[in-house]
Amino acid sequence: MDSDERETVGPAEPAFGVGELMERAAGRAVPVVAAIADGDLERPTPCAQYTVKDLVNHLIQVLVQFQALAAKGESDFSGAPDFVGEDAAGWRDRFAREASALVAAWSRPGAEEGTAGAMNMPARLVGSMALLDLTVHAWDLARATDQRYEAPAEVVGPLIAAVSELGPTARRMNVFGAEVEVAASADPFVRLLAATGRRV
Repeated sequence: MDSDERETVGPAEPAFGVGELMERAAGRAVPVVAAIADGDLERPTPCAQYTVKDLVNHLIQVLVQFQALAAKGESDFSGAPDFVGEDAAGWRDRFAREASALVAAWSRPGAEEGTAGAMNMPARLVGSMALLDLTVHAWDLARATDQRYEAPAEVVGPLIAAVSELGPTARRMNVFGAEVEVAASADPFVRLLAATGRRV
């Protein structure tokens, strides 16, 4: 076959859809949240501005708002709902329900297509932002409450790519801390955490 007959090869399709990756991340995050004791809620977390309670509230808000973004709706992060305080007995179940709903929302046909959000970002990248929170904040909560957490291997590579794209803006907005230097041979998840400003 000469050069004129060769087919043009485009970019490889992602190995997993965002919904599939979220399902794997949720499978690790839900048990961490379920195991948080009431006495853990005022503990500090690796996110300096958040206690465990604050971070659970933030993460539930992320799960809810990114369901709307999957449907090309608008998100609203202007408030700070107190899901934990409003439902002291049921917030762990609420987290599990919202995580399941997030997975379903991003698994629907068309969720990854086009743009989403007020900034008209590529929808897959928007989904990766929720995936990042579901993964990294699960680690934060596990670290704060003396639990073990291991990120799903298939999630880490796509998140490293997303953080590489989002990082400069996120650091200017103080969403990420300054990148922590780690060895090139470090575990990929350690490198992901370091890229968001976390020390392991």
